[in-house]
Amino acid sequence: MTQKAPIYLFLLLIIVSPMGIDIFLPALPQMAENLQTSMINVQSTIPIFLAALGLGQLFAGPLADRYGRKPMIFVGLILYIVGAVVGSMALQIEVLWFARVLQGLGTCAVSVGVMSGVRDSYSAERSASIYSYINGVICVIPALAPLVGGWLSETWSWRSTFYFMTGYAVLVMLIALWKLPETRPQDTIVQDKLINWAQYKPIIQNPTFRFNVGLVMLAMAIIIAFVSIAPQRLMVELSLSPTAFSLWFGSNAIINIIASFTAPMVIARLGKDRALQLAIGMCTLAAVLLVTLSHIAHPFAFMGPVFIASTGFCIVLAICCGAALAPFAQRAGTASSLMGFFQMAGASVLVAAIGALSLSSVHALALATILPICWYGIFKRRSKLQQATH
Repeated sequence: MTQKAPIYLFLLLIIVSPMGIDIFLPALPQMAENLQTSMINVQSTIPIFLAALGLGQLFAGPLADRYGRKPMIFVGLILYIVGAVVGSMALQIEVLWFARVLQGLGTCAVSVGVMSGVRDSYSAERSASIYSYINGVICVIPALAPLVGGWLSETWSWRSTFYFMTGYAVLVMLIALWKLPETRPQDTIVQDKLINWAQYKPIIQNPTFRFNVGLVMLAMAIIIAFVSIAPQRLMVELSLSPTAFSLWFGSNAIINIIASFTAPMVIARLGKDRALQLAIGMCTLAAVLLVTLSHIAHPFAFMGPVFIASTGFCIVLAICCGAALAPFAQRAGTASSLMGFFQMAGASVLVAAIGALSLSSVHALALATILPICWYGIFKRRSKLQQATH
């Protein structure tokens, strides 16, 4: 019989994921100046990190089943630490990109190990509450990490944020060496092939999966675009200090927390279809407001529409994540890993493509924010045409 891992250790481990995204955001302008590169190049370290995190999910799940949760977590922490050390010493942007790939892959391994460990260690009812705690930590860290990162970069330099990530990961790894048991059940089914592409085909062909995962991916693209663009808009174009940027950025994390808790009530009151229409409408309104208010040099002219889009994002995820997996009771793990791949890697590639269009920061975010209604309209029109032909 496998041992239970302590809940606090899962929470400490999962922090490496949001910290890897948010702690160095206030230092992005300083990084661009120090590395003598453009803000666009520095901003791209965020989608690169998330793309590696998403792509790794296709491999991390089968590896965790084959070799165990504990080895995956330790390999992930080592990759994360190596990436942070390489990032702290980077003198060229290409080295920093490589460091972020290592950190993204490491974060993926840790996250998969944590999620699998929770499922192994606790009952379905208890697991649900623990996953809520984990989501709460993931939401809270974006409000706190930029404050820490802003203080570190202003007091020392942007490299100190990578020192902090290194130190935290080393500390958690030492605690895990002492307290983390192997939780993989002995009867875990291990496939002969690490990746069996045939198992993904019927999932991708399912229209319900495609529709909902498409919205999940586009909603995530809004958040990735915001995280990438916010330092440019607020600190470079609007000349906010790193501390002021951290407060504005953290306020959106608070909006996300509130929206995540209220989304189930909105869905229960309106029903899934109307709630989804409301969420997509909020994203569309945010896009219109971003363009309309782009000439106003005040943080709220940018962050106000972001607050609206973030609320819509939370409702979309609350509806579409479950709806995408609903047809696959017998293959929930496979479908979940595929959804995670599109959610992270797909959204990151999309944001990188938008960044290559040489749009202004506000217009680039507005483009990302308008895409959900385009996807929704295409699928609904296609559905009506199919019904008309039958």
